[in-house]
Amino acid sequence: MSSFIISYGLMQIPLGMWGDKKGHRIVLALIALWWSIFTIATGFTGGFISLLIVRFLFGIGEAGAYPCMTGAISKWFLKSEAAKAQGYIWAASRVGGAITPFVVIPVVLAFGWRFAFYILGFLGLIWVILWYFWYRDPSVKMQDTIASALENTDQKPQTNEKLSVPWTIMMKNKQFWLILSMYWFYAWATWFFFSWFPTFMEEGRGFAKAQLTYAVAIPFLMSMIGNISGGYLSDSLSKKYGVKTGRRLLGVSGLALSAVCMFLAAFIPGKIQVFIFLSLCFGIIDLMLPSAWAVCVDVGQKYAGAVSGAMNTAGNIGGFISAIVFGYIVETTGNYNFPLFIISGMLIISAVIFSRINASQPLVKVEK
Repeated sequence: MSSFIISYGLMQIPLGMWGDKKGHRIVLALIALWWSIFTIATGFTGGFISLLIVRFLFGIGEAGAYPCMTGAISKWFLKSEAAKAQGYIWAASRVGGAITPFVVIPVVLAFGWRFAFYILGFLGLIWVILWYFWYRDPSVKMQDTIASALENTDQKPQTNEKLSVPWTIMMKNKQFWLILSMYWFYAWATWFFFSWFPTFMEEGRGFAKAQLTYAVAIPFLMSMIGNISGGYLSDSLSKKYGVKTGRRLLGVSGLALSAVCMFLAAFIPGKIQVFIFLSLCFGIIDLMLPSAWAVCVDVGQKYAGAVSGAMNTAGNIGGFISAIVFGYIVETTGNYNFPLFIISGMLIISAVIFSRINASQPLVKVEK
């Protein structure tokens, strides 16, 4: 897990920049091709070292997926639709997490664990073909046609020009570091669900292995609902109150309420209770996720891929530290609940930081 998170985090910015410069059609196709090859290669690993290497290489390729998807959104969708588009993308990822146990476990039982990786890799190759021959990077002429049909040209998608990311200017902007810090603290919670959640439910609260399929799937389904709802709410609130207030309202409230649910999951004993509160936590925390990624489109504009890559890098660093700290705390104290109190505190800090982010101020002044 650590070897994947390291390479996945380090390559977010370079691949996000690459997509912004070269176009998201070819870059996302290459990313998914890389992902598919190393998914299949995982099934051929013969020991710990080979698995470690393959997982590290796997992370390198997958890193650019979400930054490049954000870049594609900035090209094709109006700013007023950015959060809804992000909500559906993240909801799709959560659906994948929810159905995985139902698909993979029967394959593993029938044909062995290696065969599951072969199937998933093959599906990735099919996606590459469909994406490459269906998707097109919008031309400047196409975008000008869209813009001329819009009464408010500030709502137009970003142009598809080749560009150089002005990192020096962005890094001098306080908003850039607020976005990265907000996502770093938030990721402590989300990576708990990606890494420790099944172990916590089994060893911390006594769920049997047979119960874990549903115990893991339902929180991911709640997350799916949260992402779709959050996307619509974020854009609706932004339209009503302005992008500065609209993004903040959902971001801050989602993080704060999820912190309460995480605290109650740690504080209240019992199996069903913790299942309910953690399911609510994952659903509510992802209400804010479309807002966070839409902020990257708002403030990054034509550099949205690079900004979202930087934000996701910060999140992966937070997730890497969170996964390690959780393990050490449990090993030292023997208490699976104590790390949840820490994660709850991290969500509160993230909410406070989100309240300072101004999505109406671009990181770089773009000349029209």
